[in-house]
Amino acid sequence: MKSILLASTIAVAALVAASPADAKGCIKGAVVGGVAGHYAGHHGMLGAAAGCLYGRHRAKEHAREQQSAPPARQEKL
Repeated sequence: MKSILLASTIAVAALVAASPADAKGCIKGAVVGGVAGHYAGHHGMLGAAAGCLYGRHRAKEHAREQQSAPPARQEKL
């Protein structure tokens, strides 16, 4: 009984303390990495974790490039 109560308390605390995730790039990277990991020796979870990290890294780079690039110039016709 105590273990169920403790597990429930931890789960509720984790949900309350969790902040919204910024998962840009993570989902796509996790899917690709999970599939690649599965076919490369049945390491799907490891591949998904690595893919998520790589996808997030690429998304941050892309966002940084978008911020530093000058705005596109629109020509009048």
